[in-house]
Amino acid sequence: MSPDCGSPETRFVADRMLGTLTRYLRFMGYDTLSANGFSPGNAQEDNLLLALAQDEHRILLTRDHELARRGNDRAVLVTEGDVLVQVQQLIDLGLIKRRLLMSRCSLCNTVLREAGEDEIRSAGYAPRDKSGFAFLWCDRCRKLYWNGSHGQRLFERIQSGPEF
Repeated sequence: MSPDCGSPETRFVADRMLGTLTRYLRFMGYDTLSANGFSPGNAQEDNLLLALAQDEHRILLTRDHELARRGNDRAVLVTEGDVLVQVQQLIDLGLIKRRLLMSRCSLCNTVLREAGEDEIRSAGYAPRDKSGFAFLWCDRCRKLYWNGSHGQRLFERIQSGPEF
């Protein structure tokens, strides 16, 4: 894996065992597809992941030794179970930077846009006091995001890294 893969354009595809890492990468601003978006039980899933990595110039992230071997230089074997250790592994490989952009939907990977007043109002879970918050909207999931305490805690976790 070459160190220059860590540009903001680095894109990933992750196997089913890396759902939490997928969400973290999306919060960090990385375009990350997930095998969880495929129909379950597909015997060709590994082949689909390999083809996506190749065809779309994505890096395959997997916990599966055999799949990583088959992916050659387009695959990374993620060795640890803890998500912060996984993030650190990708940082150490030069594939990502420690950041929190909140630019992608954590559920579907869609690029978020600034939320309109109607969208903020329609989300029953938005804070009552909206002052000081930047609100973002996912057109696909129809989900509202904002820079509240949850985002701050996530940022602090990403910044602090794993505890060894």
